[in-house]
Amino acid sequence: MSFAPVLHAEWIKVRTLRSLRGALAAILVATAAFSALASVDTDTGDPDPLFAVFFGVSFGQIAAIAFGTTAVSSEFRGGALRLTLSAVPDRGRWFAAKALAIALPTLAVGLLTGFVTLLVGRAALGTSAPGWAEGARGAVGCGLHLTFMALFAAGLAAVLRSGVATLSVLIPFLLIVSFVIGDLSGGVADFLPDRAGQVALHSGWDGTLGPWSGLAVAGLWAAAALLAGGWSLRRRDA
Repeated sequence: MSFAPVLHAEWIKVRTLRSLRGALAAILVATAAFSALASVDTDTGDPDPLFAVFFGVSFGQIAAIAFGTTAVSSEFRGGALRLTLSAVPDRGRWFAAKALAIALPTLAVGLLTGFVTLLVGRAALGTSAPGWAEGARGAVGCGLHLTFMALFAAGLAAVLRSGVATLSVLIPFLLIVSFVIGDLSGGVADFLPDRAGQVALHSGWDGTLGPWSGLAVAGLWAAAALLAGGWSLRRRDA
């Protein structure tokens, strides 16, 4: 089977599973809602108005992780993967289609989320809001960061073969461990996937990474996770 029908089949799964549609919607709702609250509560003298606008990405990325995790882990329930591989014996081709079916809707929703959040934040901050050029960079960075986090989760889910195990690792890491490591390890924490990707959401940066290099590091984490997931799929039984 060629790549196009495999991708179409994976897109049908994303479009028809209610949990996946809900996770995509949660990316927009969580990011915009928490960003709006942060923008309203921000003092006019805030030194980083751009991050005030995109503060909710810290919560939206959890929904992106849930989307990537669920899209892959659902294949390991009830023998679904065996049925899928009977139609698409080439595991590498199938997993590439799965990754693309995760990346495209996440990127589309992530970019929409970024620009909606920018408009809401600018309205809330008024004269203290970041400029359009800086805001557009943040909106694009928002979309890319959310996409990389979804793909990172998808790769890890393919390795662990469990949605519960994947979320049990990633969510505590994002909410607790990343902050603790960041406080204790100096610049090393800047290279963690969640922190690296969010550099693009700040007006200024003092660390090694800038907006685009930070996104590149987050992309490398996602690529490494997908390669590990693809290797695991090839080496283990369905």
